[in-house]
Formats: sequence, structure tokens, C-alpha cells
Amino acid sequence: MDAPLSKPDLNREAKLKAFDRLLTIMDELRENCPWDKKQTMESLRHLTIEETYELSDAILENDLDEVKKELGDLILHMIFYSRIASEKKEFDVADVLNEISEKLIRRHPHIYGDLKVEDEEVVKENWEKIKLKEKGNRSVLGGVPKSLPALVKAMRIQEKARGVGFDWDNQDQVWDKVQEELNEFQSESDRERKMEEFGDLIFSLINYARFVDINPEEALERTNKKFIKRFQYLESESKKDGKQIGEMTLEEMDVYWEQAKKL
Repeated sequence: MDAPLSKPDLNREAKLKAFDRLLTIMDELRENCPWDKKQTMESLRHLTIEETYELSDAILENDLDEVKKELGDLILHMIFYSRIASEKKEFDVADVLNEISEKLIRRHPHIYGDLKVEDEEVVKENWEKIKLKEKGNRSVLGGVPKSLPALVKAMRIQEKARGVGFDWDNQDQVWDKVQEELNEFQSESDRERKMEEFGDLIFSLINYARFVDINPEEALERTNKKFIKRFQYLESESKKDGKQIGEMTLEEMDVYWEQAKKL
């Protein structure tokens, strides 16, 4: 089915020219640069993960200039992988772009088909149902990457379960579950069981965050950054006063900590 009419993109030619320029540079580097010639998908993998986290940092810091730079790095990586695959005659960047375009069309029947939807929740639920049919997974959770960080994985597990209707009705029920898991954690004395209950408590808190429209990964990272900022203030200001961080009492350190909280 043809895509619906959209507003003309006056900068489309410039965008296509810029993309073509990057493709040309990638070809030249792959053919002439000793480092680029040596790279494989496996050798690039950890670098791609690093670039993704750098993009995440830039987004959280609302540094749009840095976001632009990190997006460029990631686009380069996608083209690099495609170039390597084309050398093996597996696929090229055109195949990659066409496949994602086709997937977007299939998974948006409310745009490219006759399906009617009421809100974004229905769109998300329909996406997961279509995805399940496409991939032929035996489990709704089969598409959750095994190597995802545990907190992000918990979010995706819950989202996918919700996509097929397995979810709480309201946030009050979820909060009751949080309280239940907290009580079970506090009452447990066996270390292994306590660890298990702690995991249940975190999982339920992530669930509650989802119900009140909070991204728990982002919330935790903001807290990390806040702690780092306050602790570094403690270090720098106490040093100015001739004190050594490792030799101060907790009460002395807390004075600087309270000062940092007011900044």
C-alpha cells in the first residue's frame, strides 16, 4: 500500500546528498584505512554499545550539540556494519533501510491500512501483537534481548506482557504489590531468599513507575548524577578547608552534603 500523502521535505535533497557523502567516505575508509579495513562486526560491537551510552548521557544532560555528534557516530556504525555485510554478500545498507521501512508499514496498520485506533496504548498493544506473529516466537517475551541490563530488561518484560493484556488494572493495585514485596523483604532472614525478595521489590517498583509514567532507568540515572555532583562538592569544599575526605567523621561530611543539596 502506498504511504499517505505528507508535506514535502524541502531539505530532502540535502539530506540524501549528506547520506551519500557518508556512504562514499565509509567505502574509502574501508578500502584504504588500515584500522577500518581490519574491523569486524564483533570488533565494533563494544564500541557501538559505548556510543549508545554516550548518546544516552547527552540526552539526559539535554546537550543537543552532543546528541547530534553521538547520533552521527551511531549512524556511522550502522553503515559500517552494512558495509561489512555487503562484502560477504549478505546484505547492504539499502536492504537495511528497505527492511525497516517495510516493518514500519506493517506495524502501523492504522496509518497504512484500515485499522482504527483510539490512543497510543492501543498502538503499542497492536505493535506487540503484530511483532509476535512476524517473529513466530513461542513466547511473548522471546524478543527481549538476553544481554539487556536487568533494569531495562524488567521494563521491556512488563511492557510486552502488557501488550497482550497481562497487567494490573490500576496503579493502586501495583502500589499494594510494592508494599507486599517490601514487607516480605523485611521479614526474610535467609540471605538467598532475601536477595530474591529484593529482586521482587525492585521489579514491583519498576512496575509502579510504569503506571505513573516514570522511566525508572532515567530516574535512577538522574539520582546517580545528583549523588555524584553532591559528593564531588563535598570533596572539593572540604579540601578547601584543609580536610581529608577519608579522615572526616560522617557528621563533618554531612555538613558539606547539606550545603550541596541547596545548590
